[in-house]
Amino acid sequence: MNNNNPNVIFNPLISAIQKVVLYETRTRLYLVGSNNRETRFRLLTIDRTQHDRLAIDENPNEYNALEIRRFVGSLGGQPRVTSAYGVLGFVRFLEGYYLILVTKRKSCAHLGMHLIYTIKDTVMVKVNEPSNTLKTPHPYEERYKKMFQNIDLRSNFYFSYSYDLTRTLQYNLSAPRYVGPNVDIEVDEPLPEWDSLTNNVEKANERVDYAYRSCSRKRFVWNAFLLEPMKGIMLRDWLLEVTHGYISQSCISIYGRRVYVCLIARRSTRYAGTRFLKRGANFRGDVANEVETEQIVSDGHNMCSFTQMRGSVPSHWSQDISKMVPKPPIQLDISDPYAQTPARHFERLLFHYGSPLIMLNLVKKREKRQHENIIAKELVNSIRYLNQFLPPQHRMKYIPFDMARKSRGGGNVMEMLADIAEFVVQQNGMFFKARGQPLTFQTGIVRTNCVDCLDRTNTAQFAIGKCALGHQLERLGFIKSPNLEFDSVCVTMLENLYEEHGDTLALQYGGSQLVHRIKTYRKTAAWASQGNDIMQTLSRYYSNTFNDTEKQHSINLFLGYYIPGKSHSKQNQPIWELQSDYYMHNAYRPLSPRNETRLITDWVRLKIRKCLPYSCSDSNRIVKELFRVHTRDLEMIDGYANFYQSFKWTELNEHISFEISQVAMRHLPTFRTNYSPFQKQIQERKKPKNPSLTGQSSTSSTASNDSSSSSEADDTSTDEEFSASLSLKEQNQKQSKEIEPSITLESLLPPMEEVYGCKVSNPSKESMDIYKRYVQVSKLTTNQLSSTTTQSNASGIQLRNLAGITLKPLSDYGTDSYLSVKPPTVSEESLRIYEEYCKIPRNFNAVPKVDEFDQLYRYVLML
Repeated sequence: MNNNNPNVIFNPLISAIQKVVLYETRTRLYLVGSNNRETRFRLLTIDRTQHDRLAIDENPNEYNALEIRRFVGSLGGQPRVTSAYGVLGFVRFLEGYYLILVTKRKSCAHLGMHLIYTIKDTVMVKVNEPSNTLKTPHPYEERYKKMFQNIDLRSNFYFSYSYDLTRTLQYNLSAPRYVGPNVDIEVDEPLPEWDSLTNNVEKANERVDYAYRSCSRKRFVWNAFLLEPMKGIMLRDWLLEVTHGYISQSCISIYGRRVYVCLIARRSTRYAGTRFLKRGANFRGDVANEVETEQIVSDGHNMCSFTQMRGSVPSHWSQDISKMVPKPPIQLDISDPYAQTPARHFERLLFHYGSPLIMLNLVKKREKRQHENIIAKELVNSIRYLNQFLPPQHRMKYIPFDMARKSRGGGNVMEMLADIAEFVVQQNGMFFKARGQPLTFQTGIVRTNCVDCLDRTNTAQFAIGKCALGHQLERLGFIKSPNLEFDSVCVTMLENLYEEHGDTLALQYGGSQLVHRIKTYRKTAAWASQGNDIMQTLSRYYSNTFNDTEKQHSINLFLGYYIPGKSHSKQNQPIWELQSDYYMHNAYRPLSPRNETRLITDWVRLKIRKCLPYSCSDSNRIVKELFRVHTRDLEMIDGYANFYQSFKWTELNEHISFEISQVAMRHLPTFRTNYSPFQKQIQERKKPKNPSLTGQSSTSSTASNDSSSSSEADDTSTDEEFSASLSLKEQNQKQSKEIEPSITLESLLPPMEEVYGCKVSNPSKESMDIYKRYVQVSKLTTNQLSSTTTQSNASGIQLRNLAGITLKPLSDYGTDSYLSVKPPTVSEESLRIYEEYCKIPRNFNAVPKVDEFDQLYRYVLML
């Protein structure tokens, strides 16, 4: 966005700190950071003698490998060494600071040349050493530490050294308009238009490269509070920002060409918490369980993305959990007649995504007792009121869909959702960037919600994602029609991604996996999933009743909503003694001083209205730094070297391409005749073996060791099954040809006979007889008989199988073994020839004399 000039290229800065080594001494902590190749080093020194504050000294110089080795050697003693891949930040409870490092990582996806990692292990290091004077430790220090560690950083936390995971692909590929982290786009002057900028180049079509450092969206940075003590550091590469949610990537092969499908879910830190303790929204318009899900499809050069989101109904409502009932009653806590809280929420969506905003509400409409319909009416009234003050072409669209009632009524829920999904994709569009083709942008977003934003919401998001995937593949040129068939390899892969995506978010918010899954609404495994649904319901109920309070305390402590020793409570109570955390998330603060006098009806700022239907955030992109570079080979922007890392050995099972291929292979059916990933595949069920072919009853156990069954039947069944499988395969191929569409692999590729002059055909009967005899000979010569076969039966089998077969040994080795060898008998003639040979002079380096030629000639004749 903002740049249609293909000669102006913006390159994100690659972090210069990708490896960290911590050296611990008694009085100092030394953090040595290096680039990926370990050729450039930076140094941070932390004073451990300061007991109540964090003293970080940054060395402005850059070291090479020799200088850093000399520095480490000068430390003396044996400092404790910890290797890591980044600094997550510092945290303080009541006594001193702790340093948190990422000690293990694993690549889980890649976007172009940008690698994405997931955290696999972390370590907490005590920074401030206790004073020499005897001091009783605070009794709450260890409890706060354990509460903080309840946030498992080893699961579903992600980061990247070169890509901003907190922003969408459309934002990251937009051109910068403002520079500086504290820019106000409504007051400050933007940069000039890049299309009209000459860039001081000599040639008209000369390429110009810029390097920039992205400005992350703090809403999705989960360690923002932990990085606060490092704000004064000049080198921003020390600040490793992580996101929480779900990221996974899979691959589909379209006739040998790989297409990568990546799903990125970003969980918001605002009003974050557990299921029953965080409902609705706070005064700033932040909703509970807000997750932005982005679906990115790439074929290596071209990229296409579609973004949707989920979140609770933006109003002040809650559920009373004092009574242990499965479905606590819903109640509205605060009356909001002018929809001020929804207005703040929807204005933020218009700012970041543009218009139109589509609200897909999946709660129940008809109930015997008012329950879910309470929040549905509140949402309808808010949208109807706020739409009065928007231009008609930018008004919000509301789509109610009682998903539970449609499913119980026997209707095809997925078909109804497919119609809604097609409307959504047509209204919002998608971001598309390809070589030689014009850019297209997504305008607006679809916001899906039910009561919990878990089960029904995930199925609806999958339906929208399936429709979007069809349009993405159509834009990339792989298919002619965007309609994708269920049970095809492509849709099965996407369904597994969204199932795992839903399970992960449900565990984070609800304490269990999905209760009602995609297959439940498709009604393909209703009875099989019923037992699992009951267990997940019980697990979720147990977690919400007994674990959610402690989990909420951990989230508030981790995100910095509660700071020990600096609580807003007058009594300075510990977090576990507080009756509620309402004041932490609902402290009302105006967005900016000049907005205090803004009219309630003027709920959308003028700057946002001018950019509609496009995103105001994407059109006015802000970066921290921007400067021009005169070569593309600089390490700070060389994405190729950062991605391939030719200097590094990588295990095959840790390679991202291997992981993606393994994920794709798990979704392949066992029997396929059509290799198109867009055609519905027929699953072959395993049929019981025919007794006439196996010699055993079809109901008998395959693990039976019945001694009465002859080994002859076991030996011959293999060959007969081989010939029978050929006939079954022919029948299956004939049946599949009737089902296959007109476009098949055979019709696209030339036949083998035309290319190589030969044709693969089934073996004849004579060839099968020869093959059977060959197999029997192999078994007899290697003594491959069943251990249960008696000696008499074995001899009888050998006699029958040796009929007509004559085995001639190639040589007779007698009784030789590895223990003793009998020397062979040498004839006298051979001994005489050897004696004559030994009499020949052995000076082979010299030319033989004339009189020696006769001896050599006679020796050759004797041979």
